Amino acid sequence: MKHDVSTLVEKARAGDARSVARLISLVENGDPALPEVAAALAPYSGRAQVVGLTGSPGVGKSTTTNELVRALRANGKRVGVLAVDPSSPFTGGAILGDRIRMQDHTTDPGVYIRSMSSRGQLGGLAAATPQAVRVLEGAGCEVILVETVGVGQAEVEIASLADTTLVLLAPGMGDAIQAVKAGVLEVADVFVINKADRPGADATYRDIQGMLGLGERAPGDWRPQVVRATAIKSEGIDDVVAAIAKHREWLESTGALQASRERRAAVEVEAIALGTLRARIGDLRQGTALTTLAAAVAKGDLDPYAAAEELIKGL
Repeated sequence: MKHDVSTLVEKARAGDARSVARLISLVENGDPALPEVAAALAPYSGRAQVVGLTGSPGVGKSTTTNELVRALRANGKRVGVLAVDPSSPFTGGAILGDRIRMQDHTTDPGVYIRSMSSRGQLGGLAAATPQAVRVLEGAGCEVILVETVGVGQAEVEIASLADTTLVLLAPGMGDAIQAVKAGVLEVADVFVINKADRPGADATYRDIQGMLGLGERAPGDWRPQVVRATAIKSEGIDDVVAAIAKHREWLESTGALQASRERRAAVEVEAIALGTLRARIGDLRQGTALTTLAAAVAKGDLDPYAAAEELIKGL
């Protein structure tokens, strides 16, 4: 199907939600028009503030996202939301729960919400998320909130995409040992202790502050903020917005924002290049090259390094 990409981008720039949806669908489906879409959107890249939200399931990511949208809209910001939901390993289907939780904003023309299935991608994001961020930037969103799947301690991919990463915690969801583990906690620019009206919130706050005190930082390095909130009651959200703004100021004043975005672009370019190489490998000898080499390795006739060399030669 032929798509008029320039018209879609023009309409998306004018705020047409349907055109934004079609562009993101092209991205998700890996449409042949994707390079044309990326070229049309390139002049608008790097203008939005990208904020990631991650944390364990049930910690209140969707509710916090919903309240952040409300606060940002009150400040006059145009907001985009990309909410990644886990997909079934058997059917590929997903329950896109954020469409249920964020119904408050569905009629607001200044908010665009898109739920995306992870489609088996590890790390908490969908493979198409970086390009979907570019679509929302092109559509004029000033702040883009990216909510991850919420799968646990290894969900660190958001740090390579977001300018500011929020890690949400809740009291009663773990012991003090969790506060000193490597992994998802190390990617936080801002810690949000959600459900802070529950017993144990003060202990969680102390644990995180203690963990931060153990870290080594050079003078001038960012020290993650720790903020209490109760999103379901709309409490503490202004403090979260203030912490995000403070981190943004630090990024801009130190030059870290540009460095971070260059790293993000490098990861994005590498992922696209690797995807192209995988597609070419799949096409070699009508798709039989890898299968033939794998059979030789399985029989012991060839070692895997020699097989890989043979495969690369074919490219």
